[in-house]
Amino acid sequence: MIKVKQIKSKISCKPEQVKTLEALGLRRINQVKEHDDNPVIRGMIYKVRHLVEVIES
Repeated sequence: MIKVKQIKSKISCKPEQVKTLEALGLRRINQVKEHDDNPVIRGMIYKVRHLVEVIES
């Protein structure tokens, strides 16, 4: 399991990046969601890596 925390705003981002954040379940800054560690989630995190922080546990 990995925890993903949104650290920056999505206001000035491209629409694809906003949809990726919403698909990860992130709607607000400092919100944390826990996901399974698999290649699909890793790819989503990679697309918005400048907006999120990964906490591996």
